[in-house]
Amino acid sequence: MTLLGKEDRRFVHVVSRLLVVGLRYRSDRRRVLKAGGKIADPERLREHGRKAVKTFIELGPAFVKLGQLLSVRPDVLPQPYVEEFAKLQDEVPPAPFDQVKPIIEAGLGPIERAFDSFDPSAVSGASLGQVYEARYKGRDVVVKVNRPDIREQVSLDVKVLKRLVPLVGRFIDAGLKVTAESVVDQFSMTVLEEMNYRTEAEHLVEIKRNLRNDRDVVVPEVLPEVSSERVLVMQRVKGTKILDLKSLDKAGVDRKKLARRVARVFLYMLLNNEIFHADPHPGNISVTSDGRLIIYDYGMTGSLDEETRTNLIRFYLALVREDAGKVVEMMLQLGILDPTANRMVVRRGVELAIADMHGKKVEDTEVKALMEIANRTIYQFPFRLPRNLVLYMRMSSILEGVCLSLDPDFHFVRMLGGVLQDEGLVNEAYRRDLEDGLGRLREGLEATVEIAPLLKSVLEEYRPGGGRPRTRGMPFTSGVLAGVAVSGLVASAYYFATGLGKIGFVVSLALLGLAALAARR
Repeated sequence: MTLLGKEDRRFVHVVSRLLVVGLRYRSDRRRVLKAGGKIADPERLREHGRKAVKTFIELGPAFVKLGQLLSVRPDVLPQPYVEEFAKLQDEVPPAPFDQVKPIIEAGLGPIERAFDSFDPSAVSGASLGQVYEARYKGRDVVVKVNRPDIREQVSLDVKVLKRLVPLVGRFIDAGLKVTAESVVDQFSMTVLEEMNYRTEAEHLVEIKRNLRNDRDVVVPEVLPEVSSERVLVMQRVKGTKILDLKSLDKAGVDRKKLARRVARVFLYMLLNNEIFHADPHPGNISVTSDGRLIIYDYGMTGSLDEETRTNLIRFYLALVREDAGKVVEMMLQLGILDPTANRMVVRRGVELAIADMHGKKVEDTEVKALMEIANRTIYQFPFRLPRNLVLYMRMSSILEGVCLSLDPDFHFVRMLGGVLQDEGLVNEAYRRDLEDGLGRLREGLEATVEIAPLLKSVLEEYRPGGGRPRTRGMPFTSGVLAGVAVSGLVASAYYFATGLGKIGFVVSLALLGLAALAARR
């Protein structure tokens, strides 16, 4: 009998633990799909979500990280699951120092020589790393270290997850196979990047440079000479944790202003720079004694190119106008909606979801509510979420939670609208809308010109002996249809301008055909 290898043993263990979770999820998914996205028994699904989270925690660090990414995947999880996975905390008891010490000394040599002093008691522990305090050349520093064997564990679990993907398609939902592949690929890329502290150092330096003119923000300095791929040494900056509300109130901090400041800093990164901090959870933000923000942990970052950023703004503006057609168009532009999807059906789903906001304006709606709308819509159709949009959703969701804790009356979406106005980005989005509309109008007119010869041939049916077109005495029905056909040509240009070019083209051809048939009577 051949003994199973390490990967096979892990695969069997993971499958055995996830089997019940998967069966519950399959049943819940089918119920939600059958109900058109509506959830009849949210508490039942919420309980299943809690049990799934518990299993993910028990399966270890890689699954904790995977769960965090799933918490912003409304195309994968029904809303009650999303809410439970959003509670998944990346807090793990630190490994013993004698296991961590060799990792530090591998690149720096003996700790006693590398540092003036080093406290072996970890100040925090997470699924991928843990943090210590030390002194280096007379400066207070923090030392972030990979957990022992974490790279090997994560690498093994990534292989296991890739083997699980076909099972998802076979036993849960065939339509989920491509989505599951995307989730695993995104997770693999994100978690491997987060474990590489050289990459994190590069991101930190870039964001520090981008925020250099903002005197209200402190980004710690990296000490590259004592940092490596597995060890990151940074300046230690003391402050009060952003959600230590009692201490903030005692210090006389205006929490409403602080909430707006936090939101503006992170939205500024998102809207003005190629790279943004994607993990603004409370443990990563503090406040100095003079009211400045300190931002830690740059392991999870995202990037948006100019095109994607502009299209996100256009998507937001379409939501504010409650323009379902434009929302669908921007989903296509952003790569969220599969080009093969039935756009009219998706549009109807978006209209129903917007109507379900119970009279609230989009700008007064919380990100959580918008996520729920997305869940009810996306969950039913062939959507796909690019990695950086997933990170954007994660950043927005966590940031809103922090701001609402500081100020219960905070409106994240309204704040976003204000920032867009202040940065002059709304006008740019409208300019792009106008350019696209004119482009479609041009295409429509070109299509009209192509159809014109067909119209000519129809009208020539009424030329007795090649003379002028006979309109007087033309059968009434034929005359009307011919006129309608001409109108159809003009309408096709309009339809192209409004994004329904194919419809206009087909309508015009159909009317021309009717006119020709009538003329032959």
